[in-house]
Amino acid sequence: MIVKDAEFICSNTEIDKLPIANLPEYAFIGRSNVGKSSLINAMTGRKGLAKTSQKPGKTQLINHFLINKTWYLVDLPGYGFAQTSKKNRSTWEKFIRAYLINRVNLQCVFVLIDSRLEPQKIDLDFVCWLGEQGIPFQMIFTKADKQSGVKSDQNIAKFRRAMKKWFEELPVHFLTSSETKLGCEQVLENIDAINQQFEAPIE
Repeated sequence: MIVKDAEFICSNTEIDKLPIANLPEYAFIGRSNVGKSSLINAMTGRKGLAKTSQKPGKTQLINHFLINKTWYLVDLPGYGFAQTSKKNRSTWEKFIRAYLINRVNLQCVFVLIDSRLEPQKIDLDFVCWLGEQGIPFQMIFTKADKQSGVKSDQNIAKFRRAMKKWFEELPVHFLTSSETKLGCEQVLENIDAINQQFEAPIE
């Protein structure tokens, strides 16, 4: 898939104010500072589409981007370690979960995981919650350029082994880098394949 057009549509925290659910939608979420905004920019070829920051927790709203006028890319707030109050974190968690559970045109959640790290409880808890809710998800391991391929593969294998305690079948995963664009085309091709099967929800 070639991204010819990427347009910011809206930011909000209210589910009933989201765009009409007539196009396939893909949510990107991960632990704060996982490199989500950088990867979104690399995938779309738009350097400033998603706002990047040195401070974790920069994204605090549900951000909708219309890609090629045919599907939505949704940038969700990161979970964990955001530099904000506990009250704000609790509010974010509630509207993120409400969005993930209730958004009828949501086709897949891409969970971003830092490939440099051993399996983190916060990431495992989140993917297990998605599994319990029956929400389709796939995993994107980020920052592959920061270490050797062998080390990335080892950490991915450890994460997948940890998941086998709860999952009979493991989801698709990708290894990516926002610097080299490794894996970006594979993620887009996967989205394109899912789009081919999309049927708009009946209102």
